[in-house]
Amino acid sequence: MIRVLLPAALLCTAGLLSGCRADPPRDRADTTGRPTVLTTFTVLADMTRAVAGERAEVVSITKPGAEIHGYQPTPSDLIRAQDADLILNNGLNLERWFTRFTRDLKAPAVTLTEGIEPVNITGDAYAGKPNPHAWVSPKNALIYVENIRRALSDLDPAGADTYRANAEAYAAQIREVDRQLATQLGQLPPERRALVTCEGAFSYLTRDYGLKELYLWPVNAEEGQGTPRQIRAVIDAVRAQGVPAVFCESTVSDKGMRQVARESGARYAGALHVDSLSDEVPTYLDLLRRDADTILAGLTGGQP
Repeated sequence: MIRVLLPAALLCTAGLLSGCRADPPRDRADTTGRPTVLTTFTVLADMTRAVAGERAEVVSITKPGAEIHGYQPTPSDLIRAQDADLILNNGLNLERWFTRFTRDLKAPAVTLTEGIEPVNITGDAYAGKPNPHAWVSPKNALIYVENIRRALSDLDPAGADTYRANAEAYAAQIREVDRQLATQLGQLPPERRALVTCEGAFSYLTRDYGLKELYLWPVNAEEGQGTPRQIRAVIDAVRAQGVPAVFCESTVSDKGMRQVARESGARYAGALHVDSLSDEVPTYLDLLRRDADTILAGLTGGQP
């Protein structure tokens, strides 16, 4: 039984208290024979679907557009988790709720950042902790894909050849985005090689492509629009370095970054997608390509 602090009515709704109604309805995987794979957020779910193809039912705990840092699992999440055959999480302290959520489940849990060299956060209360947004780097995404392939093959050995073929095809598409970024960002003059965002979510991408990184706050978990001190520090840095454009993330308010643009003379160049898929970026590849286009257009003065 999952030990979480939920009202009894909700627990009964979820079928988790003795004496409640019969077991909840099973997921579709139970009638098709396919394993059910549960991921912590939509980006991981899309990556996993690309590797799994039709051999597994893949479900994201969080919905498109959700804030994942401080997510609180619901009774329906608990029901789905009980039926899962495998749970995939990001790790690097992204899902702070994850250990409590999974501690009594039978399904194995696999951390997809295993093998990735962390970039530590350097500012505020999070200094010294790993930046969790490793998937924003196409180079790191290849490690995610390989970890997904291994996890699915361990779960379903009969599908190992399918998972391998799907992973290779998917990795080829990710490498193409990597080549685009490396080629085009590599042509930027020194004064334009800076990525300024609301959240410090692009540390892996800036490391990979030789950019400076500036941000208002390190992690979304506790911030809203940026404090006056954070905003002033970024304004001063953008002005001093002559940064041509600044950005924000699609799931947070851009009010603070628009103030940075006004007072520094930089251009506000649009929203970047990080933590969640949406109607605008329905797949992880769409997210990578859209962000690459937005960054390149902003730093070169073009249109995304």
